[in-house]
Amino acid sequence: MAPGSIEVERKFVPGPGTEERLQELGGILEHQITFRDSYYDTPELDLMRADHWLRHREGRGWELKFLGAAGVSGAHTEYRELTEGPAIVAQLCEVLGTKGQGTGGVAAMLGPLGLEQVASFVTTRSSWKLMFLGAEQESPLRVDLDTADFGYAVGEVEALVHEEAEVPQALEKIHSLSSLLGVQALEKPPAKLIVYLQRFQPQHYQLLLKVKRARERPPGTQQPD
Repeated sequence: MAPGSIEVERKFVPGPGTEERLQELGGILEHQITFRDSYYDTPELDLMRADHWLRHREGRGWELKFLGAAGVSGAHTEYRELTEGPAIVAQLCEVLGTKGQGTGGVAAMLGPLGLEQVASFVTTRSSWKLMFLGAEQESPLRVDLDTADFGYAVGEVEALVHEEAEVPQALEKIHSLSSLLGVQALEKPPAKLIVYLQRFQPQHYQLLLKVKRARERPPGTQQPD
C-alpha cells in the first residue's frame, strides 16, 4: 500500500460461484500466491486491544495496520498501514507508552517492547482486479479470496484512496460490487486472525471479546459489572 493511502475494505464469505461471477463482471485474476503471516503482540494483547495489528508477512516484511477514521458507519472498515521500520517502531512505542526506546529495527525491538508471536498461519490467496463499470481512469477495485491452512475462507473487496474525502465514493463502489457478488447488506465475517485465535488461542479471543463488548455498552455503562 502506498505511503499515506487509506485502505477501505469489506469482508465477505465467498461462495463456489464467486470467481465465475468476477469473470462475468470483467475481473482479471492477477495472481495466486501462498504466504505465511505471523502476528506479534504483548501477552495481554495491548496492540490488538488498541486496534493495532503487527505482522510479519513472508516475502514482504513487517506491517503495522491500525484503524483509520470511522467517518461512515456500516459493514466496511478503514485502515492505515505502515511498512517502513522506523515508522512502525515509532507507532509501537507510542501505543505501548514506551517513547524514547525505539532505536532499533522492528525485529530488534520485539524483546524490549515485550512483544511475542501470538499467531502464525499460511494463506492461499487469489487476487483479482476489476475496473468498476468501465471507469478506466480510476483506480481498480481489488478482490482477494483467501483460504487459511486451518480451513477458514474469507473474501475482501478493497479500494485505496489518498484522502478521507474520497472514502464515501470508494465505499459506494465497494458496496455496489459486493451486491453484484451476492454479498448480504450487513454481512461482516471475522478476519482470519480472529478465527485463528478463537480456535487455537481461546484465552486471547476471550480477552478481545471482552474489550469489544465493553465498547458496545451504552455511554455511562463502561464500568465493570
